[in-house]
Amino acid sequence: MKRPTIALDADGVLLDYSLAYAHAWQRAFGILPQEIDPQAYWPMQRWGVEQLTGERRQQFRDCMDETFWSTIPALDKAVEACHRLHDAGFHLVCVTALQPQFEQARLRNLRDLGFPIETVIATGGDVSGRSPKANAVDQLAPVAFVDDYLPYFKGIRPDVHLALIHPGRNGTPNVGPDLDAVHSQHESLWEFSEWVLKQPNLR
Repeated sequence: MKRPTIALDADGVLLDYSLAYAHAWQRAFGILPQEIDPQAYWPMQRWGVEQLTGERRQQFRDCMDETFWSTIPALDKAVEACHRLHDAGFHLVCVTALQPQFEQARLRNLRDLGFPIETVIATGGDVSGRSPKANAVDQLAPVAFVDDYLPYFKGIRPDVHLALIHPGRNGTPNVGPDLDAVHSQHESLWEFSEWVLKQPNLR
């Protein structure tokens, strides 16, 4: 019997991109920024760093290389949540808006951390008017799609349960009328996993 699929975003759902951002900053500029707001949605606000332009911006981007994308730490209890879902009979696939050249780095990252995920689909992030993940989700036909960024639910097929994770409430883009399309909201993937196990219609 085929396992039902759950499609999972990576950054903000499985992985702590915001923490990795601070270490990339240290790698680029030699200074580990001080955490200003642990509840900030965006890394710049969490660490209180300036918006970069010109050469400094490129210097920072150069640090987001293969090594960066293969060594991002897991969010608290995210690995445990995935094992819980896997053991309950779900097939887990990571659908990320990362550029395709880093797809294998992301998979290696997840496998090294112990996530029971064997497939990563890197969609890139540039599709105007529709989620860059919509085509991948269409093909997977999962029972649920979990993301922490509300705009990435736009255009997802209507039979998929849309679960929104809130990694940080301060400055969040996850507000407004588009929230009406979301079926459930959770503070973490662990909380989502607890909720799913009480939903027999998703199995």
